[in-house]
Amino acid sequence: MLRWFIVCLICCALPWSALAATEIEISSPGEQSIPLALTWFLPNQGSQSARVAAEFNEVLDADLDLSGLFRFVSQAAFLDDAEHVGLYSTQVNFPQWRMLGAETLIKGTYSLDGETLVVEARLFDVVNRRLLTGRRYVGERKDVRRMAHAFADLVLKELTGEAGPFSARIAYISDQSGDKELWLMDVDGKRPLRLTNHRSIVLNPDFSPRGKEVLFTSYRANNPDLYRKEIYSGKEAKISYKQGLNVAGRMAPNEREIALTLSKDGNPEIYLIGTSGRVRKRVTDSWGIDSDPSWSPDGSRLAFISNRQGNPHVFITDIFSGKTERLTRRGKYNATPAWSPKGDRIAFTRQEGGRFDIYTINTDGSDERRLSFGPGNSEHPRWSPDGRFIIYSSDKAGNRAIYVMRTDGTGARRLTDTKSDCRHPAWSPRW
Repeated sequence: MLRWFIVCLICCALPWSALAATEIEISSPGEQSIPLALTWFLPNQGSQSARVAAEFNEVLDADLDLSGLFRFVSQAAFLDDAEHVGLYSTQVNFPQWRMLGAETLIKGTYSLDGETLVVEARLFDVVNRRLLTGRRYVGERKDVRRMAHAFADLVLKELTGEAGPFSARIAYISDQSGDKELWLMDVDGKRPLRLTNHRSIVLNPDFSPRGKEVLFTSYRANNPDLYRKEIYSGKEAKISYKQGLNVAGRMAPNEREIALTLSKDGNPEIYLIGTSGRVRKRVTDSWGIDSDPSWSPDGSRLAFISNRQGNPHVFITDIFSGKTERLTRRGKYNATPAWSPKGDRIAFTRQEGGRFDIYTINTDGSDERRLSFGPGNSEHPRWSPDGRFIIYSSDKAGNRAIYVMRTDGTGARRLTDTKSDCRHPAWSPRW
């Protein structure tokens, strides 16, 4: 994989005392909408490429719009400062932007020399007339989308204190090749890449905590076996292939254990295995079916599905003490829990009225919220690494496709087309 480099610029337009002025800071969509002017990036030197500028602007606009934190100033209203290169606060006509109602401003330039691309991007505080942050990205022409995603992450970090998730990747299952194989794509659905060629059924991908590997189940050997695959090298190994189910593998935060469902003794139960596949511990032991484990961020607990008390519900068990408590109380069929990276909520799927929808709930069972509405089934929710978004699959437009929404249920958008069947998404850690 092409190595590309990000060179950080340490920029300061005002002394520290000036930074004590009114700060622009937001934490969640709906809490505050910041007026943002996003200008077209201008050529600095070398060859001009309208496509480079258009692609960078397209990605950055989509990422920041998905965040729900901004209100974009219409580009049709821009004045002449939008046509001038201004990488420093002394070069920006702040009164123009203030007159248009902008409180933040993004400007930048690009240089294209053959296939070498250099992008300079800046975020300005219009109200206090100062530079907030900036980066210089160096890579190849084909890296322009990755550069834009990286700058979107930086904008969110500057304004909210936590970087965005846009430089991560999404694993999912698609039958685009004719079989259900494992694929990888950018968080906006672009640059799809097939990772497996098992010519069979592949299911339930999940990233390792550092994002270097993907766990998945495959019927390649005519049994649902658990595999691990290195993202960069492509190396693949079968790590759990006991008779029966070896499904829903989830690597622990410490990357030393994997929770999964095994049916080697007849009844599907949750076990812990080492990364070599050796069984270390049986976590559950009930007459019911226990499946779909999901780790808490600190690695001390597992959320899972069990029908031990009748209908399938979400339960939480302590790995060390074995204490297990039922979390959900409503609905007749709950499935696929996913623990948030903050540790405070769990997303899951519930079937009601003949269709599946996405819900979240606090880990103490309070404040249950339904996030998806309308026709079709919405299933298999997974969190973004910053906890701002949930990715899931839905058949509301026909064939099953991958969608993303904010964690309050707003801003839903489709990432894959409906020509193929796509499901079981998983969001990688930040790369």
